[in-house]
Amino acid sequence: MIAKGQKINNRYEVIRLLGEGGMANVYLGEDTILNRKVAIKVLRGDLANDEKFLRRFQREALSASSLSHPNIVEMYDVGEDEGNFYIVMEYIEGKNLKQLLRRRGTLTVNEVIDIMLQLTDGIAHAHDSYIIHRDLKPQNILMLDNGMVKITDFGIATALNNSQLTQTNSVMGSVHYLPPEQATGKEASIKSDIYSLGILMYELITGNLPFRGENAVEIALKQMKERIPSLIVEKPNVPQSVENIVLRACAKNPKNRYNDAREMHEDLKTALNEENKNAQVLKYKYEEEDLGETKILPDLKKQIAENEPIIKEVNNDEEKSGKLSKILIGIISFIVFSIFILIMLLPKLTKIPDVKVPDVRMFTVQKAEEKLKNYGFEVDIETEKVFSDTVKEGMVVKTEPANGRLIKKGSTIKIYESKGTERIAIESYTGKNIYEIKGQLELKGLIVSIESKEVDNVNEYKDAEDIVIDQSIKDGEVLKGTQIILYYPNIAVYPDMTGWTVNEVEEFVEKYELVLTVNQKETNDYKEGTVFEQSRSKDTLIARKATFSVSIATPIIEEEELPELNEEETDL
Repeated sequence: MIAKGQKINNRYEVIRLLGEGGMANVYLGEDTILNRKVAIKVLRGDLANDEKFLRRFQREALSASSLSHPNIVEMYDVGEDEGNFYIVMEYIEGKNLKQLLRRRGTLTVNEVIDIMLQLTDGIAHAHDSYIIHRDLKPQNILMLDNGMVKITDFGIATALNNSQLTQTNSVMGSVHYLPPEQATGKEASIKSDIYSLGILMYELITGNLPFRGENAVEIALKQMKERIPSLIVEKPNVPQSVENIVLRACAKNPKNRYNDAREMHEDLKTALNEENKNAQVLKYKYEEEDLGETKILPDLKKQIAENEPIIKEVNNDEEKSGKLSKILIGIISFIVFSIFILIMLLPKLTKIPDVKVPDVRMFTVQKAEEKLKNYGFEVDIETEKVFSDTVKEGMVVKTEPANGRLIKKGSTIKIYESKGTERIAIESYTGKNIYEIKGQLELKGLIVSIESKEVDNVNEYKDAEDIVIDQSIKDGEVLKGTQIILYYPNIAVYPDMTGWTVNEVEEFVEKYELVLTVNQKETNDYKEGTVFEQSRSKDTLIARKATFSVSIATPIIEEEELPELNEEETDL
């Protein structure tokens, strides 16, 4: 267990434990060089002692670290420190989909389609690099407050073989999403991830797993033998087009599944179109295999019995020509022994020394090549250029294999050169839905905020309160991580001003640039000096610079009656 305050590789300071899993413990950490929060996954002890796993883990983790996609948790670093093998990755504040399902029960079809579109986009990016996740499940998918999803744990699950994958503490969690062919020991493929995505989609819509059982074996057998239950039976409001996506993704025969995540993504984009909702129930092109059929090993006794005549025949020959047989046996034994000795000695005679890859990050490509060659490595002639928020353009971002790795002298190393921070194209979004544009820009890596803005003609926006009317950055290109403000119309209405003072009315009309007329009217029904009438009724839309009048209450003064004068008083 890593202690709080411990520094890994003299760089990553552990703040606290975030969680414990079947393959790794996860810690919140601080990158003391780049001053940012990171998530640190430290491999479980038994996996860290498995040399074969570690070699594969390092190879796959390095491949996964090259992935750069908004829906994939970014991996920053992979390494080993004092026997602890670790991965440093982007720290995401949010819940995983399993936690969301526990709280919500089910999600709406629209929500599920949005999540699946993001997942298939991210997985398609990984598949383009021939990286297979192998352990897609809700626990490995994080959801931010803004609705963006991020896939995590690339590299760890990929490094596990089938037997290890079913021996971890998370077996009951993983087996629900395990494709039939993997359960029978076959290698995972791109179509294995497609199957897991289908199971996940079913669970998000229904709130239930399609295949359940008392133990992992029972669940795996159902995965191999049983057709996935109908979505529409559980959720009658689900369109047939949506169920067809699940049916195709979860086909037992991989030939009947989507060829890749991008093909599944295209179907998801049009699944809720009116013309597709009532599609025909999907029919498989190829026969669905029963992958659960038990393959019985040949009976050992029968095998021995079949070999007995050959053994007896050899014995008869030995009786006839025993001397020749002994000579032949001696020659064969010598040859076998010689081959055995050669096999044992050959690795030592031809062993190439292991050399640690030097750290050439932040070097120019030319200097990096020189240093790598001085260490006895070959350098790939094709330098790959990648975007980087932290490394200046033209400098080395990383190498593959990474610095610190022990590899054979003479191995080829690939250099990744920085293209600088990614630039994002901005266009005019006026008239478009502000929340859709916000989501699109955030997916591209921009920081988006929404604010209201006053408009002159409110009637123009009466039924379009959620559209973009302006933006802080106009057409052009900006760096990834730039902040942009989208503005929506501030549509205001007249309040009921009864009881307001003249000062309060004047503040209101000044805010909306109204032309005010104040009328004094006598009345004893309202408090003196307050509004009791207004020219525009409550909830009427406010148009800037419009005329507006109010009536202010003034008390009615009753005249005193004078006493009548007699004629004598009049004459005086």
